[in-house]
Amino acid sequence: MTEHNRDPRLVVEVLSEALPYIQRFSGKTVVVKYGGNAMTEDTLIDSFARDMVLMKEVGINPVVVHGGGPQIGELLEKLSIESRFVNGMRVTDAETMDVVEMVLGGLVNKGIVNLINQSGGKAIGLTGKDGAQIRARQLQVEHQSPEMTAPEIIDIGHVGEVEHISTDLIEMLAARDFIPVIAPIGVDAKGRSYNINADLVAGKVAEALDAEKLMLLTNVAGLMNSEGEVLTGLTTAQVDALIADGTIHGGMLPKIRCALDAVKGGVASAHIIDGRVPHATLLEIFTNAGVGTLITDIPQDLNAV
Repeated sequence: MTEHNRDPRLVVEVLSEALPYIQRFSGKTVVVKYGGNAMTEDTLIDSFARDMVLMKEVGINPVVVHGGGPQIGELLEKLSIESRFVNGMRVTDAETMDVVEMVLGGLVNKGIVNLINQSGGKAIGLTGKDGAQIRARQLQVEHQSPEMTAPEIIDIGHVGEVEHISTDLIEMLAARDFIPVIAPIGVDAKGRSYNINADLVAGKVAEALDAEKLMLLTNVAGLMNSEGEVLTGLTTAQVDALIADGTIHGGMLPKIRCALDAVKGGVASAHIIDGRVPHATLLEIFTNAGVGTLITDIPQDLNAV
């Protein structure tokens, strides 16, 4: 169905369903981690940019934190720089860090900013180094085998974790109707740059901003049980139990821990949503059904609009 022959009654119905959510979340901050398929497929890229603009237009303050691992890998390959990984994390020496900053802080960041601006918004691109927003420290990676008496510390270079988030610049931009777009690059007290996992940065930014929502776009439908059903409306205690019994494992575990920590840190709700679905962020915020997993400590009857 094209825009020209869409049933007007359907449009009105959709707007009517969205109204109470717009009223509820107007003035609130929503931190969105942008990556995966949503960042690489043209139709999804366009829908994401329009989603951010629409959210801003109805009074919600979106803050975007983006990834860019595949783009970094592509440029490293073109430059004949070998990519090595330890526990799924890219070993980042000084030469690789230069490429990371070029890709995340330049190519990817400015591409997202341009798309949002072309959709009618006002986006500003930043890295965590701007205004010293993201104070970082080197991530300590430990490895221990059964025969070792103590764990081995593995140096993976300029890979960091968040030490502190400063929100002054983000809040100033949001108050002036800009949409901040943040590359997950932090800086330590000596001015050294660090590449930080974008999910982790998004979670810590959401905590620091006392955000209403943290939304993590993924390449899956959400957190699923053993029967392949999407689980949603979960409390932090239920998520802890699912981790303990092994339901949550593998690649989903770090993302769930990030969402869990954010809610425990004061974010009202965290959402693991399917970034392969066009307009996924709007569907999750403005409709009854949603498109992913909701984690919150707010009783579900209070979540009803």
